[in-house]
Amino acid sequence: MNFLGHLYFSGTDKELMLANLYGDFVRGSKLDHYPGIIQQGIKLHRQIDFYIDHHPEVKKLKLSLMHDLPKIGPVAVDLFFDHLLARNWKDFHPDEYNGFLDAFYAHETIHEPHYPESFLSFMNQLRFHKWMNHYPSKYGLMKSCEGVAKRISFETKLPLAHLVFDQMEGQIEEVFQEFMSDARKEFLMQ
Repeated sequence: MNFLGHLYFSGTDKELMLANLYGDFVRGSKLDHYPGIIQQGIKLHRQIDFYIDHHPEVKKLKLSLMHDLPKIGPVAVDLFFDHLLARNWKDFHPDEYNGFLDAFYAHETIHEPHYPESFLSFMNQLRFHKWMNHYPSKYGLMKSCEGVAKRISFETKLPLAHLVFDQMEGQIEEVFQEFMSDARKEFLMQ
């Protein structure tokens, strides 16, 4: 999952949400220099990534995308799933979608000194542009694919992934629903 999925599986703790997003920026296993909540968020981020990467139906979906989206099928699945989570938000969360995001954007962390400037700058951009607010729309999916493609060091077909989504939407949504059913039990019902 991409940004939205990581926020969703963090529950209601805004510090954990932020630390979970930060997990994408951290390499290595030495985390003891971080406060406990940041360690917890990084570990949760890695658990979510591991879970989606090893989910049997998601693995099959990624394989089916290899022809149309070589090398970046897994990235596309993350973006597709965030789009579907946003589009079906009311089925998964009691808060209204934009209200949920606004509450996250408004959160001011007490752990700012522990985050590097690159991450804080990323968060400022995320808040300012409200990227996730566009996730429910096909336009938002297209822009997400284009944005992530810019951060990949090789040329990919990711900017066209939204067209693949249109062709395979039923299959992708079916796998998404199965994954969410399993992942909710794994991460939210403990």
